[in-house]
Amino acid sequence: MTIKHKQFEAKHASIFQDESVVEAYQFRPNYPTETFNILMKLLEGLKKPWNVLDGGCGTGFVAREMVQHVDSVDAIDISENMIEKGRTLPKGDSAKLNWICSPIETAPLSPSYSLIVTAASLHWMDWDVVMPKFADVLDDQGHLAILEDVTLPAVWDSDTRSILGQYSMNKDYRPYDMTTIASELQQQGLFQETGMKETEPVEFNQSIEDWIESVHARNGFSRDRMDPADAAECDRKLTQVIVRHCPDRMMTMKMKGRVIWGKPLRLKR
Repeated sequence: MTIKHKQFEAKHASIFQDESVVEAYQFRPNYPTETFNILMKLLEGLKKPWNVLDGGCGTGFVAREMVQHVDSVDAIDISENMIEKGRTLPKGDSAKLNWICSPIETAPLSPSYSLIVTAASLHWMDWDVVMPKFADVLDDQGHLAILEDVTLPAVWDSDTRSILGQYSMNKDYRPYDMTTIASELQQQGLFQETGMKETEPVEFNQSIEDWIESVHARNGFSRDRMDPADAAECDRKLTQVIVRHCPDRMMTMKMKGRVIWGKPLRLKR
């Protein structure tokens, strides 16, 4: 049995079903366009139809973009609130997009898939179940692509990091990224990485207020679960430190997309 760090336990993952998190999700940055160019390159040369599985789809940042380029997308998430929101967003009603509300571990799948995508979600899944399951439903020439958005360092980071650490409800949190997750999966014999590419950085502009809302769409900061006084104090402190750097209350950030791809593996134990 693979043992993951406590920060990825189900009690922390469950916040993404909260209504407040779903409503705040729109304020998280979308992936740069180049990210989807990388994904489409992974499909080149594969026989059609191109069927894609988006595991842990959220509101469909990836699924709703990919559906216009492929034959079908199965978008799976445990959160009914996320899926209902996704249906109302651009391209969320596409006839080629099949929304499935289910834990990915028990979701009904329709093999074979040319591409399986997990966008900053794989760490929440039961690896011993999903990686062999992905291996079973992935086309022999297909890929598992692990996505994440990477915000480049900003001058306010040290100040905001200490505030976020103080108010986060996930006291088990340790810094990580998807390269960490991919490496751990390889060590466990559940993944064979065959490539990684990052997009060129793109500029992303957001008001302080919208950025703070994006914080409440992340693990440890659900407004449904935070003490209201703590949430308000957290927001006040974040605003106070950022406005020193952004007196016009607009934040200019740079971000890039990262795609790690390879083969999911069946357990050999």
